[in-house]
Amino acid sequence: MKFFTTGVYNSTERQFFDRILDARIDLFCDVRQRRGVRGAKYAFVNSERLQAALAELGVNYCHVKELAPTSEIRFLQKEADLEGGVAKRERQALGEVFKAEYESRILADFDLESFVDQLDNWDGRRVLLFCVEEHPAACHRSLIAVALQEKGYEIEHI
Repeated sequence: MKFFTTGVYNSTERQFFDRILDARIDLFCDVRQRRGVRGAKYAFVNSERLQAALAELGVNYCHVKELAPTSEIRFLQKEADLEGGVAKRERQALGEVFKAEYESRILADFDLESFVDQLDNWDGRRVLLFCVEEHPAACHRSLIAVALQEKGYEIEHI
């Protein structure tokens, strides 16, 4: 099993789905808390449209809300972004407070081995972890990727 991560910001619909096809993704794991994006530009990743498009491509979809940061944890990053004068869509890295809280409140209690076993039941061999941020280091999916890498799994950010 190999893991990939991607975001959607600064991508067109075609670029986004081409990345999925080029990487031969067979299981798309949505790790967002809220599965919608405001505005028309990224409406193609709103849950129902996204799932329909993936089904047409023959890519399985699962939502793993347990890996999403809570509203409280997201608020900590929002505060850090405000302090640093950084817009969410332009963020290059997560704040240290966000990382510490996410790791202690989400990842510490999450059973990665059971998660991987469940993915195996989906016949997932090339698994994509998805959230919206363009840069992996600016998104919690990079923290999930590090935890998986520490378990010996290969990770590629696309």
